[in-house]
Amino acid sequence: MNKVFAHIAQWVAEQAGRPHSFIMAAVIVIFWGASGPLFGFSDTWQLVINTGTTIVTFLMVFLIQNSQNRDTRALHLKLDELIRVTSSAKNSFINLEDHTEQELEALKRSFDDECQAAPPLTTAEDGKPQP
Repeated sequence: MNKVFAHIAQWVAEQAGRPHSFIMAAVIVIFWGASGPLFGFSDTWQLVINTGTTIVTFLMVFLIQNSQNRDTRALHLKLDELIRVTSSAKNSFINLEDHTEQELEALKRSFDDECQAAPPLTTAEDGKPQP
């Protein structure tokens, strides 16, 4: 079930970001707006577009969140691999996304302190920073 949902969510997210999807949505809104005089701009006429857009928005939130979660997870795994294979990197940074907000804030303060203590970078004649 999860694999089917992930496949559908990825496909819908890709399709929703394409120009033809925007054009289709714009055509629907234009058609709905043009049909207003035919239906006397009634409450039911307004309810049709309100209900339709609410349903689409509600469902898209879940699909986009699924896609975003997958992309973020893949990005973290790629960064973790780079940290793991870089000899000067701190392996303790792998899986930082699993730390608490307080732990991350303490780490940020530690970085800030290191940056304050480090000598300032100078700029060479070619514009490149030098230690």
